[in-house]
Amino acid sequence: MSFIIIRNDITKMKVDAIVNAANTALKMGGGVCGAIFKAAGESELQNACNKLAPINTGEAVITPGFRLPAKYIIHTAGPVYNDGKHGEEELLCACYTNSLKLAVENGCMSIAFPLISSGIYGYPKAEALHVATSAIQAYLEHDDIEVFLVVFDKEAFEISEELLGEVEAYIDEKYIGDYDDLRSRYRLLSDEMESPYQMAESVTEPAPVKKMMVGGIEDLVGNLDESFSQTLLRLIDAKGKTDVEVYKRANIDRKLFSKIRSNKGYMPSKRTAIALAIALELSLDETDDLLERAGYALSHSQKFDVIVEYFIMNGKYDIYLINEVLFKYDQPLLGV
Repeated sequence: MSFIIIRNDITKMKVDAIVNAANTALKMGGGVCGAIFKAAGESELQNACNKLAPINTGEAVITPGFRLPAKYIIHTAGPVYNDGKHGEEELLCACYTNSLKLAVENGCMSIAFPLISSGIYGYPKAEALHVATSAIQAYLEHDDIEVFLVVFDKEAFEISEELLGEVEAYIDEKYIGDYDDLRSRYRLLSDEMESPYQMAESVTEPAPVKKMMVGGIEDLVGNLDESFSQTLLRLIDAKGKTDVEVYKRANIDRKLFSKIRSNKGYMPSKRTAIALAIALELSLDETDDLLERAGYALSHSQKFDVIVEYFIMNGKYDIYLINEVLFKYDQPLLGV
C-alpha cells in the first residue's frame, strides 16, 4: 500500500481504477466528471451509467474505463456542502470508503481519486482534503491498495501558519542555497529504482559516523558492519514496533518492505529509507546512522533534506503531514 498526493490529469493516470466525482443521476457533468466522460467516450460511458443510475450520495458503482488508460471508472456521488452540519463529512467519507471497497472487490491494485465535492459542490478544499486523507488512511489500515489523490493546485493544503512559519525559519537557518537544487531533486526522483541489485547512490558529502542511540557501546561495536536491512530489523525490535505498523506508518508497499526484510544486501531509495526512519520515530543521530547503512546522508544543500530534518528535530513523525509540507514546497514525497 501507499498513499500518494500528486498533481496530474486524472484521465491520464495509468491505474486500475479512477474515481469520477459524479452526480446521483450519473449524467455527464462539468469539471472532472466532464473530462472523464470525454476521455472515456461520452456515448459508451453514458450508456453504461444509465444502467446503474440513480445512486445515493456516498454510494459508489463501477463501469469499464473504455478509452481511458484505467481499466475501470468508479462513480461516486459526493455531498453538496451546506454548512458542514448536515452530515456532509460522513457522506464524503463514505464516498472514499465505498470506492475503495469496490475497487478491491474488483481486483484493483491501484486507484486514483479527485478531491471529491471540492468543485461546484462547494466543499471547502482544506476540509475536503482532511476528510479524504483521513478516510484513505483509515481504509489502508486493513487493506493493501495503491492510492493516488490527484489535485490541481495547492489551495487544499491549509497547513497551519505556525507550522509553515517554523519550517520556513528552519529552512532559512539551515539551507545552504539553490545551487544544486535541480541536481538533488533529480537524484531524489531517480533513486526510486527499487531493485535488489541496486548499488548505493554516491553522496555529495561524506556521511559522518554517528553513534546509535539504541543500546550501549557494546551494541555500537557489534553493529558496525550491519547492513541496512539488519539495522532496520534490530531497530524495529528495539522500538517495540511490528513490521506491519512500520511499513504502514512509512507509507510504503508491503512487497517492498518484504524485499528489504528478506534481502540482507537490499539498498532502498533515499526516500524509502527516510520514510522508515520516520515510521520508527528515530532521533536525528539514529536517522543518520540508518541512512548511512544505505549509502545516503542528509545534506543542508538539499531543501528536501532540511524539511525532513526539521520534523525529526521537533519530534513530528506524521508522514502525511510531512508530505503535505513537502508538496507545498514542490519537493518529492516520502515513502512512495
